[in-house]
Amino acid sequence: MPSNFAASFSRVALSATIRLMEKKLKLLTYGCQMNVADSERMAGLLQQIGYTLTDDFDAADLILINTCCVRATAEDKVFGQIGRFKALKRLKPSLILGVTGCMAQKEGADLIKRAPHVDFVLGTGQTSEVARVVESLERERRHVVDTSNVSGEIPTEVFPLRGGQVSTFVPIMYGCNNFCTYCIVPYVRGRERSRPPEEIFAEVRQAVAEGFKEITLLGQNVNSYAGGMTFAELLTACDKISGVERLRFMTSHPKDLSDELIDAIANGQHICEHIHLPVQYGSDEILRRMNRVYTVEKYLRLVEKIRAAIPNVSLTTDLIVGFPAETDENFSETLDFLRTVKFDAAFTFIYSKRSGTPAATFTDQIDEATKHRRLDELMKVQNEISLAKNSALIDSVVEVLVEGASKTDEKIFTGRTRSNKIVLFTHCDERAGELVRVKLTHAQTFLLKGEIVRA
Repeated sequence: MPSNFAASFSRVALSATIRLMEKKLKLLTYGCQMNVADSERMAGLLQQIGYTLTDDFDAADLILINTCCVRATAEDKVFGQIGRFKALKRLKPSLILGVTGCMAQKEGADLIKRAPHVDFVLGTGQTSEVARVVESLERERRHVVDTSNVSGEIPTEVFPLRGGQVSTFVPIMYGCNNFCTYCIVPYVRGRERSRPPEEIFAEVRQAVAEGFKEITLLGQNVNSYAGGMTFAELLTACDKISGVERLRFMTSHPKDLSDELIDAIANGQHICEHIHLPVQYGSDEILRRMNRVYTVEKYLRLVEKIRAAIPNVSLTTDLIVGFPAETDENFSETLDFLRTVKFDAAFTFIYSKRSGTPAATFTDQIDEATKHRRLDELMKVQNEISLAKNSALIDSVVEVLVEGASKTDEKIFTGRTRSNKIVLFTHCDERAGELVRVKLTHAQTFLLKGEIVRA
């Protein structure tokens, strides 16, 4: 047999073997930015044992559902997905189905009792074990449940397989110590643990090396960072890392946002002029029942201080309506509060009773019809404010970080300002990751439109 034929045959055989060895991962992520970051870390670990991402459920050898349980709707979506995979597992017995994240932590073994076709359940403290668990299931099929280590050590070695092209998340801490009465997070993510600054700096540098222009530092309450320096010091240090074009953070608890942090944002070079500052409600009575540990007056003073130091700041918030014992007077106070603060945008939610939280045991729950009516009123007021805020920007020229083509029109590109405003503009030769100047010409409630300004 000619040697060149033998070599060619060997290459074909090797290629076929590699194709046979390829394993496909379908990853579903629900919930917050922290869950997105956790999913990227799990995908990176699974890549090391031969898994590549796929969008095709039928082609998947492993389906991993990273879950949220902050609201009942999130849990309902997950159980709906799990139910749909029962038929797929019947057709493909080798398929491994795993559930991770906050809902996995909350439900534990009960999740497998409800859905026996699930192969493994890993809580929030065990996501770093996903590759080891999957490898064990490849050898021997059995149920695995591990919800330990919820407040344990943070893994030092991380290998995130990052999504997107332009922006990415870097967790700086895990867990929460605040125990707001409505919130399940401290119970499913444990107490606060901070990563060492050196690890954070190394991950930021790695993300920059991979081409990411915008870094968001993540924590349930970044203001509580305790890794050997203050959060303001950490933010300032990250701002000085070469290659970082924009630096963001979330989320800030109002009770802990310091003058030092305000100064760091005001004096930073790459730190964006946007603060997400969840207030949750605009009445002292409800804030006390929520255990938010601040008053409306204190929050308003903080807003004044922020705007005095950072005049072009964009403020966004979270708001909950329908909290137990909420009266018409409480709700009216909240609408007045909104009109006073004038947030650029607000993420609004109907209170969702979470078993295991104090508020779930409150006897004075609000009926669903009242909740929805109040939500509609709240959104109407905030939408008017958001539109007015955006309209005031018409004819100004802003810096936009290009994210790519619009989902609905490839000729239209989308990007964000430093203040986190979404901007649409007609595409010429811009590329994702570029910083461009855009003159704003049209305002809508949730976005702005404009035209590229040529030098």
